[in-house]
Amino acid sequence: MIELQVDLADRSYPIVIGAGLLKDPPTMRQAVGDKRALVITNQTVADLYLAQVQTALDSTIVGECVIGDGEEFKNIETFEKVIGTMLGHRLDRGSLVIALGGGVVGDLGGFAAACYQRGIDFVQLPTTLLAQVDSSVGGKTAVNHALGKNMIGAFHQPIAVIIDTDTLKTLPDRELQAGIAEVIKYGLIGDHEFFAWLEVNIEKLMARDPQALEFAIERSCRNKAMVVSKDEREGGLRAILNLGHTFGHAIEKCLGYGQWLHGEAVGAGMVSAARMSAILGYLTEDDVTRTLDLVRRAGLPSGLPDSVSDEQMLEAMRVDKKNAQGRITLVLLDAIGTARITRDYPDHALLEALSRSRER
Repeated sequence: MIELQVDLADRSYPIVIGAGLLKDPPTMRQAVGDKRALVITNQTVADLYLAQVQTALDSTIVGECVIGDGEEFKNIETFEKVIGTMLGHRLDRGSLVIALGGGVVGDLGGFAAACYQRGIDFVQLPTTLLAQVDSSVGGKTAVNHALGKNMIGAFHQPIAVIIDTDTLKTLPDRELQAGIAEVIKYGLIGDHEFFAWLEVNIEKLMARDPQALEFAIERSCRNKAMVVSKDEREGGLRAILNLGHTFGHAIEKCLGYGQWLHGEAVGAGMVSAARMSAILGYLTEDDVTRTLDLVRRAGLPSGLPDSVSDEQMLEAMRVDKKNAQGRITLVLLDAIGTARITRDYPDHALLEALSRSRER
């Protein structure tokens, strides 16, 4: 078992990584304590893991709220259902939410916890690779709006993140590949040694080698915890975690939430960001090729969908939380392992990047 720490003074919390943790009473009880807890999950995950969590925590669980499975359910209507269930179980400020599932469950559960009675505690139990290495850590919680992804939300840190690597055994291949996109991101933005390790070991990750997966999860969580500890509310440095996301969120919105998985859109978005970085003279073509090759080897899309026009992409990218002063904010690369956040670029470079991102 590995334990890391997200260092945020009085809001610090552990990330615990290991096999079989969901059915380990000491680990689970240490995170939850004796608080009355409501589990938020979806039907797919509930069928697989809800009983383990209930057994490990015994009488602590007072009920569950089962939501739809998929990005299309990350909305205000589902949020209202979750709040209604919390009220129905008479949760109070001393109660706790347990988010058992992937990124949608974690974001929704965290946002409900942030809003309920002006904020109650929650614990993240991520069951997808993407949630384990990214969305469960850092306290970003949100739901989508028809006009933009994650536009309604709050910063609300969990009190613990428990990552049971055994849950990856039941994860569909497509979901695993989507999670690898976020793993690749950490190498690109600030850890060139990790990127080089991924180039050698990507097939082991795809084959679910336990040691490779554990190393990738730990390294990714360490990278994210370091960034979040320095910039909790994305005042500066934390924005580098959005590499590929401005492009990716636009893809998700234009196609309709749920058509591409978040990680698939981020994979294509990272390639677009690399291509734009080369157009501006920041990144070498060799590094663009390395990025493209690794994304493709992970089984991820490497180009924009043909059904979405450049103008549709631009319109969607203009509705982004990071934008300021009428400019689309982008995370670009100076090298593999070095990122920059910028709004200072000629518009033609973005258009050229979108055009090049349609090359196959």
